[in-house]
Amino acid sequence: MENIKDIEQRILEEVSKASDLKALDEIRVSAMGKKGQITEMMKTLGQMSADERVETAKKLNVLKAAVEEALSKRKDILESEALNAKLASEKIDVTLPCRPETQGRIHPVSKIYEEVVAIFGELGFEVAEGPSIEDQFHNFNALNMPLNHPARQMQDTFYIAHDKDAPFNMDDAYVVRTHTSGMQIRTMENKKPPIRIIAPGRTYRSDFDATHTPMFHQVEGLVIDKTTTLAHLKGCLYDFVKAFFELEDIPVRYRPSYFPFTEPSAEMDIGCLKTKTELKIGAGNDWLEILGCGMVHPNVLKAGGIDPDEYQGFAFGVGLDRLAMLKYGIPDLRTFFESDVRWMKNYGFAPLDFSSLTGGLSNNGGQLR
Repeated sequence: MENIKDIEQRILEEVSKASDLKALDEIRVSAMGKKGQITEMMKTLGQMSADERVETAKKLNVLKAAVEEALSKRKDILESEALNAKLASEKIDVTLPCRPETQGRIHPVSKIYEEVVAIFGELGFEVAEGPSIEDQFHNFNALNMPLNHPARQMQDTFYIAHDKDAPFNMDDAYVVRTHTSGMQIRTMENKKPPIRIIAPGRTYRSDFDATHTPMFHQVEGLVIDKTTTLAHLKGCLYDFVKAFFELEDIPVRYRPSYFPFTEPSAEMDIGCLKTKTELKIGAGNDWLEILGCGMVHPNVLKAGGIDPDEYQGFAFGVGLDRLAMLKYGIPDLRTFFESDVRWMKNYGFAPLDFSSLTGGLSNNGGQLR
């Protein structure tokens, strides 16, 4: 049998020469595995005399301890070398710029909302907000729209029953507001003249095509004072369209129209150039309807608790979604609400973009793509 001292020297030499963890584990198995050399030597102790067994067992335990210590130290060295090699091969050049983080975009309607509020805010208007679910008095009756008015028909308005278990009665049902004009009445009920407010918000009508959706955004304006005239209305709206479309001089005209809550009523058009491929605001001999307006009807003033013999005012209403379509060249209103991130990347705005009366916010300088 090979001398224990020689076995120890040979195994320790093999351990020191192991080039990787796999080779080291093979040495461990050959020496101390179930059929390893040291294990087999331990099995022969039972065949020895008592004195010889004690002496040999001591030597084998010393051998085993020496081999285990050598294996542990060599394993630490090899693991450290492997880690260093991996770090060297996977080195990161921290001097390179990092990849840009994906940044969210602000929806065009949100930006139009901010811009319109900013412009009218600098003109002295306050923002008034109200409920989306209205009673028929504020949504229709007080705005000079009696029970037989066409706008109150089922095909135009979403009605909500008072009680889901009771028979539906359209005459006393709630409505999901069809316009923000109801804020005219709520403001007059809670505030004495002079009044100068805009009421932006969501509105709802039963309509769906390329230029209409069941939910859309509108801003209503109201000014009431003792000396308010149609000239004030024209001047206010002219300042607004100039700031909004970022044009120093923009042709405008007012066409007679009909709205139940204003008298006289008009629609405001702006000059434009229409071709097959583009619509350019502020140039050419064509006209584009932009909003509705007029002097507040005396019946509306009475419904709001204001004496029409002492006060008069003007009102206007414009669709925020339509303004966004015109300014940013968006052809289909339905795409506003489809949550397409590719669409948002094209039409959305950076978070730090801002708007004001003296400088609006545009992607294309008033020219539709």
